[in-house]
Amino acid sequence: MNVVVIRYGSGNIQSVLFALQRLGLTPTLSSDPDIITKADKVIFPGVGEASITMKELRASGLDKTITSLKQPVIGICLGLQLMCKYSEEGDVDCLGIFDLKVKKFIPQRHIKVPHVGWNNIQNLKGPLFKNVGENSFVYYVHSFYAELGNDTVATTNYMNPFSASLVKNNFYAVQFHPEKKWGSWRGHSQKLY
Repeated sequence: MNVVVIRYGSGNIQSVLFALQRLGLTPTLSSDPDIITKADKVIFPGVGEASITMKELRASGLDKTITSLKQPVIGICLGLQLMCKYSEEGDVDCLGIFDLKVKKFIPQRHIKVPHVGWNNIQNLKGPLFKNVGENSFVYYVHSFYAELGNDTVATTNYMNPFSASLVKNNFYAVQFHPEKKWGSWRGHSQKLY
């Protein structure tokens, strides 16, 4: 199976590559649209700032490549946020795969921003969570979140409920870092990847 991890100048690429290797996969790391388009499965990882990353994606043409993909694509963390239509981080229009806005957590008394650490996921729907139990713990590192919407297939509550995961057609996305706990996702990930 040909799995491609998109290289675009940001991202938690090494941890994703290591997680895939633990699953017995040999992923390709590429920014070449031709290689990405021919992949069986695509991973769009992310750690970084939305407006800077969108500028890089547009300059390289990867924005059009990503939105045109027909095979399964999963966005992780910033990858999820960039798949939404708009982000408050840098006041930027994003890829628009999910018709949702990404908003900034507003610090509250005794609640820190960024949201860092283990938190649970609820309201699990669809094939992404077939073998994942309600209230399972996943790892987060983020200051921005996608609002709830029709494509939300899992939620987490931190200050307010937000989309922990989104699905639309062949596009999957998670705000959390599945590579931090990939072992518990092994059954699912082998189906998706």
